[in-house]
Amino acid sequence: MKNKSSAGARKNATVVPTVKVSSMQSSQLMKLFEDGLKDIYWAEKALIKNISKMSKNATSIKLSEALDNHLEETYQHVERLDEVFQVIDKKAVGKKCVAMEGLIDECVEIMESCEKGSMRDAGIIAGAQKIEHYEIATYGTLRQFAETLGLKKAVALLSSTLEDEKSADETLSEVATSAINIDASTTKSKK
Repeated sequence: MKNKSSAGARKNATVVPTVKVSSMQSSQLMKLFEDGLKDIYWAEKALIKNISKMSKNATSIKLSEALDNHLEETYQHVERLDEVFQVIDKKAVGKKCVAMEGLIDECVEIMESCEKGSMRDAGIIAGAQKIEHYEIATYGTLRQFAETLGLKKAVALLSSTLEDEKSADETLSEVATSAINIDASTTKSKK
């Protein structure tokens, strides 16, 4: 029985072919990796411009502090991306991220259409968490690409940012559930 399960495990094991680094530099996966880096680089820079707007529109001190803290992290994310571009010997440039542009536009629309107070704060959190989830998906994918490409330093840098994004999402959830969502659920809308 032991031999059958060992054989089955070997049969189902993922085989990673050995590829020369020069081949990887021009591979399809490297092209996707580079395009993904450009996309998230643009997105992070766009967020730097917009997180402060969210913070200024928030009425909850905890929400404003959480957003301000994440803004500081976002500056670090851009610096890490600069380093990842260096790892692959490419210039750090952004490419317009239509997904992030849409998420930011949606967040702005929520802020403009919601009443000031807990309703707007809950809306800001909803929009910010959509942004965080997009970033979590993007950084997770890029980290995996870097791992497959054998870019150990890039893996470490992208992993650090991924953990920051997950932490920001958890903080927003805590802020929402500790008071804002409860307050918004019991306050009557003026419109």
